[in-house]
Amino acid sequence: MFGVQGRTAHLQWYRTDAEPAEVAFLHGFSDSARCWEPLLAALPGIRALAIDARGHGDSGLPAEPLGYDALRDDAAVVLADQPRDGGVVVVGHSMGAMSAAYLAAARPDLVRALVLEDPPPGQADAGQGEPWSVPTWLADLQALDLPDRIARGRTDEPDWPEDELEPWAESKAQVNPGLFELTFQDPGPLTDLLAVTTCPVLLIHGDTERGSLISSEYAERCAQVAGGEFRAAHLRGAGHSVRRDNRAQYLDELKSFLVKNG
Repeated sequence: MFGVQGRTAHLQWYRTDAEPAEVAFLHGFSDSARCWEPLLAALPGIRALAIDARGHGDSGLPAEPLGYDALRDDAAVVLADQPRDGGVVVVGHSMGAMSAAYLAAARPDLVRALVLEDPPPGQADAGQGEPWSVPTWLADLQALDLPDRIARGRTDEPDWPEDELEPWAESKAQVNPGLFELTFQDPGPLTDLLAVTTCPVLLIHGDTERGSLISSEYAERCAQVAGGEFRAAHLRGAGHSVRRDNRAQYLDELKSFLVKNG
């Protein structure tokens, strides 16, 4: 799916072709840029860019505290190095969605429109950074070989499309263990970022009882404070990985948004 790959500073990135990207994709924690390929297969003709976050995929890991300011600046470095007039649509999932929200708030010159797939809502007292450790579920997956990780994904997520499993499983082995030697700073409130974001925003979330981080009530709060055009799409039956849980409806929402704002 990705025909071009390159590196800017410590960051590995992939593009569908040699032309400037129209849409940039930022993945979630423990995923990688290639986790977007199954979705891109259903978006023929879209010129896309996807970036491996620091400590993920084939990107490097600077020896500095990990926080959303750094993730924002990483995305900005790549996008500024291959600019597109008017900016790009930035699509992010989870950690990548919050990184995209930070980016749109700080660098409106780079972001034409924003798609947020179940970002963390953030918190007012994010603090200066805290020690963290390898999550048990990730350590368990990393102890398996690739076929067994794929099998575990198939068992744990039986409704995911089959083509999601291999890139998801591969990405888990690529998470740099050095991440967990750094302090991690939680994000500030998503509502604060949206209040100063003037580009169009699509927030896609699932059901909290299935693991979605965004509730319908919080989505309504986002709509009330948004500084620009805003739409929240609640995909019932989906959890945190909304596009994997309900690809068809996710694609409907994304395609409509891209037609309007791409």
